This record gives sequence, structure tokens and C-alpha cells, in this order.
Amino acid sequence: MKKLIQMIIITIMLLSVVACSTHTHKVGKGAQGNNVQAERQWYALWGLIPLNDVNTAEMVNGAEDYDIKTEQTFVDGLINIVLTYTTITARTVEVKK
Repeated sequence: MKKLIQMIIITIMLLSVVACSTHTHKVGKGAQGNNVQAERQWYALWGLIPLNDVNTAEMVNGAEDYDIKTEQTFVDGLINIVLTYTTITARTVEVKK
């Protein structure tokens, strides 16, 4: 019985971190420099309800050539392991100009 409980706990822990993903969008000619601005986006109900507004238009600040990357970083993964049981999750939005 103890071994079964350990396996269930390990399985739950592994399943809580398997959904890492990265999406990159190239706008115009893409990033022309190394100017990077990143913000963390918070969600409730496992991503259904945004809790804050990450405004990429403000992050771009009028640039015509840039990259937007949304990803679950290692830090986001650690946050999600702790908070996923409260339905709160996070991801990072990064703009590179």
C-alpha cells in the first residue's frame, strides 16, 4: 500500500510539469537587437481566467521588427508545481526588439 501511494504521488508530480511549451512569433523582420523585456502572466482555473494584463503593444513601444515569445520557463514550472493545486498558473511573455 505504501508503495502504491508513493507511485501515485510521483505520477502526480511528473504530470504537473510535463506541459512546458514555447511559442515564438516573428513580426516584421524579427528582432534586430538584444533589447529584451519580459513579464509574467498569471492565470486562474489552470489558464482559463487571466489575472493580470501583459500588454505586448506597450512592451513593443512602437517597434516594427520584433519577436514575441510566450513560454513556461523553469521558474514558471516551479511556481506551477506549488500553485497548480490552488488553480493558479503562470507563464512568461518576452518581447525582443
